[in-house]
Amino acid sequence: MANPNIAAATSIVGHTIYGSISNSLTEYLENAASSNTIVKVNSVVIINEHSSNDADVSMAISTASGASANFIAKLITVPNKTNLVLISADMRIYLTEDKALNLQASALSSLAYCISYEVIS
Repeated sequence: MANPNIAAATSIVGHTIYGSISNSLTEYLENAASSNTIVKVNSVVIINEHSSNDADVSMAISTASGASANFIAKLITVPNKTNLVLISADMRIYLTEDKALNLQASALSSLAYCISYEVIS
């Protein structure tokens, strides 16, 4: 398992994914073991779609198999009908091989996510 040298990248492909957040810690973005890529996470935006209730969000980085979750945001309240920027251009993170980004909502069907990222090889 060797991560590529991003200074010698031959490909950078941008992606955006979005959807609802589960109320259990769930993987939403993965860089598989032996992928020979690095995933640069440019932004993570959390949206509270509920019309009247606040909800909490947590975010963790784990192995691609889901083991060893390390929280980088824990139980941050997102007021109803608002957005929360967890990762932005001034705080990007890299998912090296065999790493994954996980999210969890305190209430089912309240929070959604939008993740913008690049796969570098």
